[in-house]
Amino acid sequence: MKLASFGAIGREGAGVVDGDRILDLGKVRPAWPTTWGAILRAGLWPEVSAAVEVARTSPSASTALAGERLGPPITDPSKIIAIGLNYRDHALEQGKEPPPAPLLFAKAPSSLIGPRDPIVLPIDEPQVDAEAELAVAIGTRARDVTEAAALDFVLGYTIMNDVSGRAAQYGDKQWFRGKSFDTFAPCGPWLVTADEYGDPIGRALEADWSDRAMQRGNTRDLLFDIRALVAYVSRQMTLLPGDLISTGTPAGVGVFRTPPVFLRSGDVVRIRLDGIGELQNPVQ
Repeated sequence: MKLASFGAIGREGAGVVDGDRILDLGKVRPAWPTTWGAILRAGLWPEVSAAVEVARTSPSASTALAGERLGPPITDPSKIIAIGLNYRDHALEQGKEPPPAPLLFAKAPSSLIGPRDPIVLPIDEPQVDAEAELAVAIGTRARDVTEAAALDFVLGYTIMNDVSGRAAQYGDKQWFRGKSFDTFAPCGPWLVTADEYGDPIGRALEADWSDRAMQRGNTRDLLFDIRALVAYVSRQMTLLPGDLISTGTPAGVGVFRTPPVFLRSGDVVRIRLDGIGELQNPVQ
């Protein structure tokens, strides 16, 4: 399935993309929570397939996908955990050795936006960069899981743009503020469930800024793969249903180019991930 959130900002409902339509689960399950994160935390995932079948036969629950605004697939994770330096070429482009263990940092959930929502440049941050990433959504509470069992806790996969304010990131000498400005976590366009997506390794991951090619990577080059990341993070903290892990970015980001390049108003960032689609956000 392709899970999506749709509707006005802050009032998105849980939907399932069905061809060129989107099915509104709220129409057929009005007593359910309205967001995917809350549905997962309520333990309702085993009942979703049946709700989707009912929605397919209900005209009032189906609307044209093209006419809807999409939000981030999961609008309300308890946390967004991101992984630094998880591609060797990205570590080397900044003159650093790849880390011996996953390097974790956080992005504020309030930085999430949907596909086609604008990335807004902060007044006091002149060096805004973009990073194409595969993101993992957790489906089941995970604590101290093994690598062998790690994928059992994965709900599915989506695209994350780890937008980064480099002046804040490097000036603060820790990453939270620079990674967490409002609109700095574009995500989507939907979340493809793990059973449909298959193996997340070996997937092409690309980013363009307007007509400029920036990143050309592949998830086969992850230093720590999805199993390793889920297991490692779950040993440090409890992962809750709906939590997101953004798995790192390949080489080609703006700050390490010669000369450096940063996002400007009027740019459009397009990130493509094999098997998911395209995440596209204008910059203003």
